[in-house]
Amino acid sequence: MLRRLALAGTALVAAVLALAATALAGGASPGLVQGSRGVTLPGQPLRYVTFGSGETTAVAAVIKGSGTIARWRPFAGQWGIPAVTFDGAADGLTRDGRTLVLADWTQPENSALRSVSQFRLLDTRTFLPKQTIELKGDFSFDAFSPNGNTLYLIQHVSEQDVMRYLVRAFDLNAQRLLPKIVADRRQADWVMRGFPMKRATSADGRWVYTLYRQDGGYPFVHALDAANRTAVCIGVPWTGSQDPLAGAELRLDERHGKLTISAAARQVAIDTQTFRVSIPKPGGDGFPSGLVAGLAAGVFVLTALVTLTLLARRRNRARLNPPIEGLPA
Repeated sequence: MLRRLALAGTALVAAVLALAATALAGGASPGLVQGSRGVTLPGQPLRYVTFGSGETTAVAAVIKGSGTIARWRPFAGQWGIPAVTFDGAADGLTRDGRTLVLADWTQPENSALRSVSQFRLLDTRTFLPKQTIELKGDFSFDAFSPNGNTLYLIQHVSEQDVMRYLVRAFDLNAQRLLPKIVADRRQADWVMRGFPMKRATSADGRWVYTLYRQDGGYPFVHALDAANRTAVCIGVPWTGSQDPLAGAELRLDERHGKLTISAAARQVAIDTQTFRVSIPKPGGDGFPSGLVAGLAAGVFVLTALVTLTLLARRRNRARLNPPIEGLPA
């Protein structure tokens, strides 16, 4: 009898996993991913997925390639793999692949933000809960530290402006939310607001780069140093509609230390060592972002200076104008 129930349950899981991935989303968070895609790590044989039915959620480990279900377990409530960007990219595995985080999704009817957020950390070998976290406020998963001891969370703090957020760190060993905000210490006045669109992560898991759309401002890349609980915010030179960012490609080239954003025939490169921004020239290496902002003005000034110099030479050919300091060669 137990064997028949297990086989029936496995068949049900397989049938649901065959369906297209779905998402539970609303408000400021990208929400949760349920369905066939789930989350995995490079070189790992298993992919972890969740699916819901009413007030029950099942998590399953699926063998890549064959689609065979290695194991699964049901949980009461609505849970899912955390989505970290609005293109549906999911995360939630520690670098060693031993811990999977599920997030609870209870969206209030009359509020943009949740009053309580819950997370459940599972042992991927058994799917037994290792830790359950309940926090007051609207929190969503952002990343794990490389050693798996810190859980980074996005806290949304304003119902009037749902784009505003804070990055928080939860110490899993001490089992507490740290009071210090994870922010760019170089820019104390930077207000973090926007919607996460794309993500790239370094191979060792230390650096997590997230491209944010910020209507009414400039898009930016939030570079989280997940090993040291710090971050850097890098403004992206962009004019006009930010709609093309939905189809952007965010590519990390660790060998050359470059993070490249490509969208709508535009390209921006970020040096991952210095965080300087450049706009690559066709066939060239690009130029500093300081010149990007003043390019049009610089061309105008240069043309004016050349014109004035030629007029002065015509008036007094015997006297040459001295070189102008700061004028590009």
